[in-house]
Amino acid sequence: MNSKAQALLDAQLAFIEQKLKSNSLISEEVLGFFDWFRQQNIANLWSSELINGLLQQQILSTPARTQLIQQIEQHIAIALQHPQNIDTTLEDILPVETIDQLAQYISSKTEHRKKLIKSVVNNPAYVELVANIVQQSIKDYMDNSMVAKKVPGVGSLMKMGKAAIEKATDSNLDDALGSYLHKNFNKLSTLSEKLINQHFDDEKLYHLQAKIWHKIKQAPISTLQQYIVLEDLSNTVSIGEQVWNHLRQTPYLKAQVATGVEAWLQRHEQETFAKALSDLNVDENLLRSELYELIIPIIEQLINDGYLMQRIRVYLEEFYHSEQVQNILAE
Repeated sequence: MNSKAQALLDAQLAFIEQKLKSNSLISEEVLGFFDWFRQQNIANLWSSELINGLLQQQILSTPARTQLIQQIEQHIAIALQHPQNIDTTLEDILPVETIDQLAQYISSKTEHRKKLIKSVVNNPAYVELVANIVQQSIKDYMDNSMVAKKVPGVGSLMKMGKAAIEKATDSNLDDALGSYLHKNFNKLSTLSEKLINQHFDDEKLYHLQAKIWHKIKQAPISTLQQYIVLEDLSNTVSIGEQVWNHLRQTPYLKAQVATGVEAWLQRHEQETFAKALSDLNVDENLLRSELYELIIPIIEQLINDGYLMQRIRVYLEEFYHSEQVQNILAE
């Protein structure tokens, strides 16, 4: 290398190294970059293709690592076994105003509730269940009624009634009841729907929710451990992982993500990052100070390890070795 070039290289590296030792310079550059970044329009730096490609590749196309699944399981277990669960009640973490608003909202959805009830009571499985309960209740009553046992003659009367039914239908009582109930499925469904709607009108449903809340509000959070078996947690998390692994590969979710990204970018592409952060309820000043605290130690470590100067030297040496610089210095 030309002696002048070497001298200039050494002088320039010394100058840069001296500048990098100045904490004020680093702070100015970091904060300057942040100010530049916040003023940029989103569309000038990011495209929907770029964002969607990143999400598709890193989230939808990439399965969760075993270590991540294990960490999720561990954190759920820690949360469930936290010592504060013993002394913390439901009303400590759930405001009563919110519970009341939720109860009012649910109870006010009259038409939604009626549609749900109608759907349930007309389900063959529901009708079958109710029919079996009614059938078994009638049979048990006729076979084991306390009235029949205590009042003389009633037992014999019930036996006669049972015999008459069996004779008239040419089948035993169980079959006769079952046949009658199955023939009257529609009537049974209609009656069930009517009774349930009467029992769960707006006011009754609201008061029912209030009663349930007052019953459970002082229960400690640790009560959840009665319903969640920690030994089964790994199986539960594993099932959740299986569901996610299937869902993330479906065309449905991929299309939803792509559409969501496109819609978000269309709404915000002409906005600056500062405006977008504000819309996301991110305090700009707080973010600047937090980024500063996170980035400064990294840059300082890059300088202290000599890595930054090493990379600068590589490019400056290439510059001073270039034919163009050599020709300039040779003049």
